Amino acid sequence: MDNHPKFEAFANRLAKMYKHTGKWARRQGITCYRVYDNDIPGTPLAVDIYENIVHVAEYARDHGMSPGEHADWLSGCVSVISEALGVSIDLIYVKFRQRQKGLSQYDRFARTGAEFIVRENGLRFIINPADYIDVGLFLDHRNARQMVREQAAGKRFLNLFAYTGSFTVYAAAGGASETLTVDMSNTYLQWADRNLSLNNFSGKSHRLLQADVLAWLEQPPQEQFDLIVVDPPTFSNSKRMDGTLDIQRDHVMLLNRVLRFCKPGGTVYFSTNNRKFKIWEEEIRASEIKDISKQTVPDDFRNEKIHHCFKILK
Repeated sequence: MDNHPKFEAFANRLAKMYKHTGKWARRQGITCYRVYDNDIPGTPLAVDIYENIVHVAEYARDHGMSPGEHADWLSGCVSVISEALGVSIDLIYVKFRQRQKGLSQYDRFARTGAEFIVRENGLRFIINPADYIDVGLFLDHRNARQMVREQAAGKRFLNLFAYTGSFTVYAAAGGASETLTVDMSNTYLQWADRNLSLNNFSGKSHRLLQADVLAWLEQPPQEQFDLIVVDPPTFSNSKRMDGTLDIQRDHVMLLNRVLRFCKPGGTVYFSTNNRKFKIWEEEIRASEIKDISKQTVPDDFRNEKIHHCFKILK
């Protein structure tokens, strides 16, 4: 470990949180969790443990360092993480996280093909910590995924903006009668298909559809679903989309379209990571809207605004 004083506070905080959160995770049987999230000034990192590997995201800010100074600082942070968590530097993957803008959500960082299989609540998921902005499993949705599992028995389930399909895997594990997984990215749909197969869910009852979700929702519903998850990007202007999506501006339109695909009495779970998000309830054609963010943000996420989540009844 670099013993320079500028790393001392980070080292102490990380060791403290690893001891505390690690104990909590072991009691809960959780093997993938956040251990540090921008906890102290000057070290704006998110440090996530995924079983045997560590994923580190540096938040964008004006750090005032030259490229060389910044590289040295980041190298020192990685050394601290390696020692505090007992993980080889070779198994620590570092990203620079900017505010999500348009096509960046689909950008590829590299083509290492480094994949690992991790477990969550008895299910297995493929992660790739090197090649994309995110590893393939959003840890802050752990509680929401379990909620879906507990409600899925015998239900027709729809997953919109599905990413790698983790909500679909949970719905299938909960006994959903059928699932439909929709995303614009073929890369992520293939990943979702592999996650389903990894957990022995496949066949005609688990369909995958590559489509611009907004355009697909414009169509008259050909079928309706009992349980729907919609977790859109905060902003998107992909070339494959008609126009742009700004979740604060467009959420009423989006949710009213989604509700047309929901059976009467059905449930929609809507989540957004726009930390300043305000829901315009009076404009949404639902029988009930409940903010369940406090229940869905896990205990290892000390920033309660990591996402907003709503349970919407038709």
